[in-house]
Amino acid sequence: MPGPIGYISRILRALFAAGGHGATAGRVDFVGAGPGDADLLTLGALRALEAADVVIHDRLISAQVLALCPARATRISAGKKGFGPSVAQGDINGMITDHALRGARVVRLKSGDPTVFGRLDEEIDACDAAGVAWRIVPGITAASAGVAAIGQSLTKRSRNSSVRMITGHDMAGFAEHDWRALAREGEVAAIYMGTRSARFVQGRLMMHGADPDTAVTLIENASRPDQRVIGARLADLADTVEGTAFSGPVLTFYGLRPRDALAVPSEITGAKEVAS
Repeated sequence: MPGPIGYISRILRALFAAGGHGATAGRVDFVGAGPGDADLLTLGALRALEAADVVIHDRLISAQVLALCPARATRISAGKKGFGPSVAQGDINGMITDHALRGARVVRLKSGDPTVFGRLDEEIDACDAAGVAWRIVPGITAASAGVAAIGQSLTKRSRNSSVRMITGHDMAGFAEHDWRALAREGEVAAIYMGTRSARFVQGRLMMHGADPDTAVTLIENASRPDQRVIGARLADLADTVEGTAFSGPVLTFYGLRPRDALAVPSEITGAKEVAS
């Protein structure tokens, strides 16, 4: 029979194995789920999911990724939709910290990469204010998956030495950017949440001298089985968006077109739809 010292030693080893916080100390992992294809999850993301007690996920998380959550884990949808129904950010912050303070291992599962247009800083600030431990597990952002889908790269020697990731709208409405710089020949931008602002973006760029024939590519559901790629010109951007029934998330590439070898054209309001 072990004496008192033996029992204390076993307890200390158990606490150390649990991270030294005891049974009631929770934590939060901000995990990037990638653009949808579960094959694009990182090993770190998969391990975080496997250890989760609670998974608080965005609206855009694919069913394929959600299926990897352990059966014991509580899954909570905390979706946001631009110009549509959304869970208030304050409520999301409260859900994250409340579960962690009760001792749960919380995964805040965000589509793409949590550091790109994911309101990550607000959720980290909430954790800090509540005294909750956290870490970030980065993921593959939609721009990386989308550019791979069209057989291109985001940067290219002699074409562009920088790339911009911009949003079509922010909390105040349509987002303003350095349109004069973007309008220069050879510039490349990945525009997130850009379908509702397509006419605004098109107008701003052309107003600042962008060539109407500049290539634009729209990618819906990047990396997923129902992925759709539509090639257009800047001059056709707004009409193409308005003439196409999109049901999933859309990423807009300004300054990039699908490689010709991949293109199987079909007419959609003057644009090319590319088989993928």
